[in-house]
This record gives sequence, C-alpha cells and structure tokens, in this order.
Amino acid sequence: MQRITNLPSIAFLSSYPPTFCGLATFALALREAIASERRSETGLGVVSLVDSRPSESPPEVVHEHVNGNHASLLGAIDVLNSFDTVFVQHEYGIYGGPDGNEVVDLLSGLEVPAIATLHTVLSRPTRNQRSILETVVALADRTIVMSATAYRRLVDGYQVDPDKVRIVPHGASTNLGGPSLAAGTRPVVLTWGLIGPGKGLEMAIDAFAGLAGLRPLPRYVILGKTHPKVQAQHGIAYLESLSARVHDLGLDDMVEFDDRYLDTGALAVAIRQADLVVLPYDSTEQVTSGVLVEALAAGKPVVATAFPHAVELLRGGAGIVVPHDDPNALTAALRNVLTDAPLAARMAKQARQIRSVVFWPAIANQYDQLAAELVARQQYISTLLKVSESQKALNAPVMAG
Repeated sequence: MQRITNLPSIAFLSSYPPTFCGLATFALALREAIASERRSETGLGVVSLVDSRPSESPPEVVHEHVNGNHASLLGAIDVLNSFDTVFVQHEYGIYGGPDGNEVVDLLSGLEVPAIATLHTVLSRPTRNQRSILETVVALADRTIVMSATAYRRLVDGYQVDPDKVRIVPHGASTNLGGPSLAAGTRPVVLTWGLIGPGKGLEMAIDAFAGLAGLRPLPRYVILGKTHPKVQAQHGIAYLESLSARVHDLGLDDMVEFDDRYLDTGALAVAIRQADLVVLPYDSTEQVTSGVLVEALAAGKPVVATAFPHAVELLRGGAGIVVPHDDPNALTAALRNVLTDAPLAARMAKQARQIRSVVFWPAIANQYDQLAAELVARQQYISTLLKVSESQKALNAPVMAG
C-alpha cells in the first residue's frame, strides 16, 4: 500500500455504492471529502459490506466483504490491517449475524487503530444490541457520535468509556450553500430519501389534505426511490399504496412523487429549489439525520416530528417540531410557515447559522486529524515497547559457556 507522507492511509469499512442506503452515501461523502482536502486519492480504500458480490464496484473499493462468509471476513481483516487506520461505520443492519454482530469479529481482528462512527444509539436496546454496541466502543480506539443527544444517550445508558467518545456532526455538501433557488409561483414542500415504511409519509399526505384551501396551492414533492429492501420484498406495492392515498384524498394536484435517486449535485439543486422541508419520520429513536442536516445547510425552514435529532437542532428556531401521529399538528405547522413570510425568513436565517460547521470539508478535517493523532500515538507506543525490549536484552545476564 503506497503511503502519503505524514498522512495515514485510511480504510473505510461500510456499505458503499452501488448499494443504496444512508450509510453508503455517508461513507462515500466522507471519503471524497478527505480526498479533496488531501488533494489525493492515494491511501484511501474501501472495504464494502455486501450481501452478495455486485457485478461492478468503484475503483476505490479494495475488498468486498460478503456478510456471513467466514473466508471473506478473514480476507477483509487482512486488507483492513494493510492500512494505517480504519473508519468503521456502524448500524446494526449492515453487518452479518444477529443484530449485525459480525462487526465484533471484524473489529477484534484489527491490529491498527479504529474509529467507529455510530449512526444509531437506541434508548431501549435488546440485550444483544446493547452488548454489541458496548463491545464496538470498547474495541474501537475512538467512537464518534453525530449529535449531543446521541452522546448523552451513549455515555449515560451504556457501559462505555466517555473519554473515548467524540461528537462530530453529520456532514453536508458544499453544493447546498448559496442563495435559495426557490422561484416557482407555487411554494414547494420537499421530503427526500429512500422511500419505505417508517418515514411518516402517510401522516404527511394526510396533513396536506388540510391545506387544500391555500392559495397559491403548495406542491408537496416526495423525492426518492423505494428502499431496495422494500423493493425486494414488496415491489412497488408500498409506493402504490401512497399513490392511492393521495388519490383518495383528492390531492393529485398537490402531492407529487419523483422516484429518482439523484447524485449529490442534482440533489443539492432540488433542495435549494424548495421553500420548505418536512420530515415526518415515525421514529422516536433517530439521533442522527443526514437529511435534516442537509436541509439546514441549504438554509431551509424545517417542519419535523419530534425525533431526537430534530428536537436538538430545531430548538434554536430553524424549524417547528410537532408530535408524532398528529397530522392536524403537522397541518397547522405547515400552514404557519407557508402563510407567514417573515416567520419563514427567520427560520431560514437560523438554519444558515450551522453551515460553517457541517460542510464536508470541515468534517473531513476533524476525521483526518483524529486519525493522524491515533496513528502517531500507536507509533509512539510501539517505539517505547521496542526501546523497552532492547533494554531488557542489554540487561539480561550472559550465560556461561
């Protein structure tokens, strides 16, 4: 493995494109940001997690670990140990075994420093989930969470060493910066991401039924492909059920489905063209939302259900938080923002305040600096051990011939 002078080589262990999921997108964005800041792709490789080998992979993928395959796991460990450090993305669903416990086998085999980024920290984990997460933190040299809520939940609710835990926010593309591109005669309300149960789209559609009397009539755009796992199990049945709901409520002129999976640049344009973002997620556990961070980085007012990351980031005035399972409250919040231009402007101004700390270059530098510190520490300890062994050898008694 070719090394970059004074910069550690990094292996990224994660799901990765062509897989469609939030962690794959995160790992891609982090790797690209670090490469951009270094002005070099050298020394940055990906060990991707797959359920079966894809027909094609990007050139930066140096190994594909097939979940549940022991030979593949041993190969992954060998490849990871050929780098100076490893960035591990953790979510229970992307690793093999019950609750993704194969991550423990991967971490246990590492001989180089590891940084684990936690995308989920459950408040009520099962015993196995708790054990896995505590072991991940114990085995990793540093653990990163992406919100203060996740930090408190981890250090207060799990048996972990808080000194090993750092908060580094979720990153956002710099393409989201700049002025708003919203220019239509009808205000655009946007939700984006992979579509599937749990995103709260049913409640959002129901909420828009209460806005049919607004003029100009708002457009609600649901942007994204059906989640691959939902597609594999149910085909387009879920999307059809949402379309039927729209039609039954008489909202065909208001609610639109755009089933594209956009690249970073095109997605940034779509977000900047929106007037308002709605995140109606069902989850009460979500401590990290990349979509929420992207919306705020684009300077967009947000209306969201009270999932933990939204409560944390929107309390400063960048958005409105509503209770779960309350479409009437969501209707009222949307109406307030859509009909009160000064309120929307204040929310947008507050949203823009976070830009400087969440754009990917700033996030990449924090990860890269942490990696350099860990590698330097390991090299220092290794040097001390070698000196100690040398001293022992010098002080050892000479055996008589």
